[in-house]
Amino acid sequence: MGTYYELKISINPDVADIVSELCFEKFDCQGVITEEETYKNLELVSRNDTTLKVFLGSANPRQIDIVINQLKRDFINRGLKDNEFGSLKYTLEEKEDEDWSKKWKENWDVTHVGKNLSIVPSWIDYEPKTRDEIIIKLDPGSAFGTGTHPTTQLCMLAMQKYLQPYSNFADIGTGSGILSIYAKKLGAAYVYGCDNDNSVIQVARENASKNNVSCVFQPNTADKITEHFDFICANILHNVLVEIMPDLENLMVYNSKLVLSGILSEKKKLVENEVKNCKLDIIDEIVMGDWTAIVAGK
Repeated sequence: MGTYYELKISINPDVADIVSELCFEKFDCQGVITEEETYKNLELVSRNDTTLKVFLGSANPRQIDIVINQLKRDFINRGLKDNEFGSLKYTLEEKEDEDWSKKWKENWDVTHVGKNLSIVPSWIDYEPKTRDEIIIKLDPGSAFGTGTHPTTQLCMLAMQKYLQPYSNFADIGTGSGILSIYAKKLGAAYVYGCDNDNSVIQVARENASKNNVSCVFQPNTADKITEHFDFICANILHNVLVEIMPDLENLMVYNSKLVLSGILSEKKKLVENEVKNCKLDIIDEIVMGDWTAIVAGK
């Protein structure tokens, strides 16, 4: 029987998707568990969402140490405090293979967002409950943006409220492509998704293909885009949003909507100030837990 490695990292659950993405990018990562629940007599008795469990096919302890220490420095440089990302202390353990590639999937289920959106892991058979239900099939963990994190759901709630059919839509920092896919299913005429991580572009294309929608995905950044859009989503950390706000504003036309997510509520003033500096109006703010999304207009 073969072996695998289980890496456990102590985190603040708010950064679970960010740390998961890094593990897929830097390690021989085959799956992650962001939250584990324990039930007794069908009632939830405990939940652990402060330990990220990462399954590795192979492991280099020195590489892991370098990557996690660099991640901690990156969080600090972005203006996050220790309690906002967790201790990042970790353990690494070699284990006997028990078909862990299937085991981690047991922790994923259908995610419902708003009135009629269901995000379904590709291995789950799911039948729509209503005629107007929108279903997105996705492989969680393949890239940033699985639909379970509040920052992604906040974008989706804003899209449900403000995205008009036949709009031109841009997804800045597309990750898995989930927001682009949803925009197309909501009736957007043209959908463009970009990311500064080349490795996720093929993942986004594959996810779009699984959902039978046509989107354009490219490795790119907001400052290099020459097109203009009716609706733009940027689900990125607050300090990056502040930095690229003028570039995002340049992508807008009259009456465009810009959704800014990835903002811890205690940091929203920084983003609000930059929105106003770019002569944009704050139309709405949507809150979920510790996270806020800002909807701005031109």
